[in-house]
Amino acid sequence: MNKDFFTSNRQKIIEQLKGGLVILRAYSSLQNTNDSAHSFTQESNFWYACGIEEAEWTLIIDSTQYRSWLVMPNVSDVHKTFDGSLSAEEAKRISGVDAIITEDESLVLLRALAKRHSLVYTVGLPPYSEHFNFSLNPSIEKNKQILHRTFTKVEDCRKDFALLRAIKQPEELKSMQRAINITIGAFEVVHGTMDSYKHEYEIEADFSHLIRSEGATGHAYAPIVAAAKNACTLHYGKNASKLGLRSMVLMDVGAFYGGYAADISRTYVKGEPTKRQAAVHQAVEVAHHRIIKLIEPMLSVEEYQRSVDKIMKEALDSIGLQSDDTGLRKYFPHAISHGLGIDVHDSLGAPKYFETNMVLTVEPGIYIPEENIGVRIEDDILVTANGRKNLSAALSTGL
Repeated sequence: MNKDFFTSNRQKIIEQLKGGLVILRAYSSLQNTNDSAHSFTQESNFWYACGIEEAEWTLIIDSTQYRSWLVMPNVSDVHKTFDGSLSAEEAKRISGVDAIITEDESLVLLRALAKRHSLVYTVGLPPYSEHFNFSLNPSIEKNKQILHRTFTKVEDCRKDFALLRAIKQPEELKSMQRAINITIGAFEVVHGTMDSYKHEYEIEADFSHLIRSEGATGHAYAPIVAAAKNACTLHYGKNASKLGLRSMVLMDVGAFYGGYAADISRTYVKGEPTKRQAAVHQAVEVAHHRIIKLIEPMLSVEEYQRSVDKIMKEALDSIGLQSDDTGLRKYFPHAISHGLGIDVHDSLGAPKYFETNMVLTVEPGIYIPEENIGVRIEDDILVTANGRKNLSAALSTGL
C-alpha cells in the first residue's frame, strides 16, 4: 500500500465521524521470554490509518486544520543498535502525514488541540474483550488515560473504523487474493503428500515453509493442524500428535500478505478414508456449497443465520446425528462466518445486511468427539453486486 491509500483512509474516517479530532496509538511491544519481545503485530485500525508497523507511535488527525501528525517514540541508542528504528523520513513516506514530531512536541500540540476540541475520538477495547482468555495489549487503555487527562470527553470510534474497513477497496482485495492464492498453493502441496506425514508438526512445518517462500509475511494466525479427536478442540494449536493410518486431519491455515489475511480450512485423510469419515466430510461439503450460495448483497444477517441453521440440521440428520437445536450446538458449536481483512476476525460493524465488497468466511463443520472425527471446510467469500465470489474456489474441497 502506498501513502495515498492511508491518506484516503484518514479522510474517510473524518468524514465518517463528521469532523473532529482523532488520536490513535500503536500497540506496545510485549514480553516473550525473560529479556526478549514477541514478534510485533500492529493494531489494525492504527495500521489502516497510517501504515506504520512499529510499536509506540501515535497518530493525530485534526479535521479543522486538515492536518495529521505522527508522534515518534523515544528510542534509546542501545535499542536502535539492537532492534533498529523507523526514521522520520521513512514514516512520512509510508504514511503521507503532514509532519513527524517528538513526544515532547506532542504534549504541546495536545494542549493546543484541547483548546479547540473538547471531544476527541480514539479506538477503544474490542467488543466482548472481557471474555478473552489472554491479557490485552496495554496501549489502548494507556492512550485513553492520557486523552482523559487532556480532553473533556473521549469517545470510542472503533465501530466507525469497522464500518469503513468492512467494505474492501480494490487494493485491499488484491492483497487478500494474493494471500489466499499463496495459501491455496500450500494446501495443494500438503494434500498431495498427506501419506508421507507422520506427525502434525511436519504438516505445520511444510505450511510455514511454503507460505513464507512465496513472499508472505508469515501466518495470519497460529496454524491449526489437528488429527482425529484434536480437531474437536476448535482452536487446537499444539500440532504435536502422531498421525495414524486413516488419520483425519483438520487444517486451518492462512497466509498474511501486504497487511491482509487469508483464512482457509480443509480436512484431509492419511490413506483411504473410512466410510464414516467420507460420509461426515460429504455432509459438511454439501452444506458448505449450499451456504455459499445464500450470500448476496442485501441478504439480512438474521435470515442468513436462520438458513444456515436449517442447512446444518439437515447435514446432521443425513449422517444420523441429533439434529435439533441441542444437537446443532453440540456438533456445530461455532459461528458460520466472520469478517476477513487486516484481522483474520475482521469486524463487519454488526451489519443488518450484507453489502457489496464485504469479505467473509463460510466455515461449516461437524465435530464428533465420541468418534474422533472433526471436519471443517472454510472458504473466503467476496460479496459482489450480483451475488458472491469464492476467492478460494481454486482449492478443491475433497478428501
